[in-house]
Amino acid sequence: MKKINSKLNEVGVIDLFCGVGGLTCGLKKAKLNVLAGYDFDLTCKFPYEYNNNTKFIHKDINNVKGKEIKDILKDYTIKVLVGCAPCQPFSNHQKDKANRSKHKEWGLLYQYERLINEVKPDIVSMENVPEITKEKVFEDFVNNLKEKKYYVNYYVVDAARYGVPQRRKRLILLASKYANIEIIKPTHDKPVVVRDVIKGLPPIKAGEQSKKDFLHKSNKLSELNLERIKNSKPGGTWRDWPKDLVLKCHKKKTGKTYSAVYGRMEWDKVSPTITTEFTCYGTGRFGHPTQNRALSLREGALLQTFPKEYEFVREKENVKMGDTARQIGNAVPPRLGEVIGESIIRHIKLMKF
Repeated sequence: MKKINSKLNEVGVIDLFCGVGGLTCGLKKAKLNVLAGYDFDLTCKFPYEYNNNTKFIHKDINNVKGKEIKDILKDYTIKVLVGCAPCQPFSNHQKDKANRSKHKEWGLLYQYERLINEVKPDIVSMENVPEITKEKVFEDFVNNLKEKKYYVNYYVVDAARYGVPQRRKRLILLASKYANIEIIKPTHDKPVVVRDVIKGLPPIKAGEQSKKDFLHKSNKLSELNLERIKNSKPGGTWRDWPKDLVLKCHKKKTGKTYSAVYGRMEWDKVSPTITTEFTCYGTGRFGHPTQNRALSLREGALLQTFPKEYEFVREKENVKMGDTARQIGNAVPPRLGEVIGESIIRHIKLMKF
């Protein structure tokens, strides 16, 4: 094995599919040096660069060449590639589960595989939804790493065991050229709950925006949905409503089992998984525990473990609820990024690189 200096400033990291920087944010908090992030979505450039002081490279992964990544990493002794390929094709929320492989983003993991083969990094990490393990593209990805003599481990983790205040199961893969690499042990016996995270924010009404924080903004509600949320109990369902408020689809036999919508969160439990639609009251249990509205953008970001000062749009711009909610919901929770970073650092120290 080649001798590698253990100083962390000799570790260089590239973040593929970086989005607004959730993974990068966590890795940097763990004291890893992230040199650049790649993503096709140009709207992610400002939040990624502004909050992380790291270069954003706007590029389709299909057009990224290994040589350009190698050039960025050339002065670093330990080279690390990390990334979260879009999870939409593999998610339980994917409507056409029988034809997942036809989704336009299903094969992007093959592009990650190609770049690993071209760059030959020392350490690789990948984060995604657990359902990806059932797909051929994941099997091929793991087999390729093993064929290239990487030691590979992957885990389905309960994010709440690591301090993410959500019911969120995620797959984390770690691979190293040099020895077995493992994720750190869970850090939280007691979960961080909704109260711990958003209780201190100033109250706002549906459709309002806080004067102190322009990202603390919630969607408007129709008069009907306003009545529905007023009749919703924390942790309850639409079954708690008066009959005249119940949707027609829920009165049908086929709709009676769909209770995980139009719900309020509970103060002293973790939140539901923050999706790209967390600002919409009707798409999940995204009602505020006591205020008559859905989550604000800032509340969703905090439940995703973004720092309170994390900015997603320039201050003078109008906040686009849909775009910003999508960016936040698609992100790797920074706390999980930190866990990945701490696992990589632990591995480097154990190997005495």
